Amino acid sequence: MIQTPHNGYTNHATWNVALWINNDEWIYNTAKQCSSYNEFVHVMKDFGATETPDHVSYTDENLDLSELSELISEL
Repeated sequence: MIQTPHNGYTNHATWNVALWINNDEWIYNTAKQCSSYNEFVHVMKDFGATETPDHVSYTDENLDLSELSELISEL
């Protein structure tokens, strides 16, 4: 699949996950307590959340995991 940049992110899926991490207070506070995107995914799964409110999976194969890990580390 061709990756098309979206609003400064690698693709739409990565942008959507980053959007929710940065703009939803509960998701942001949860992410802020995590040391990596991988940890964030596991914590969200423990809460029963496997996707963004826009239905993008936190484990979507198109996600740029390094970009999301960097986002988490900068919170």
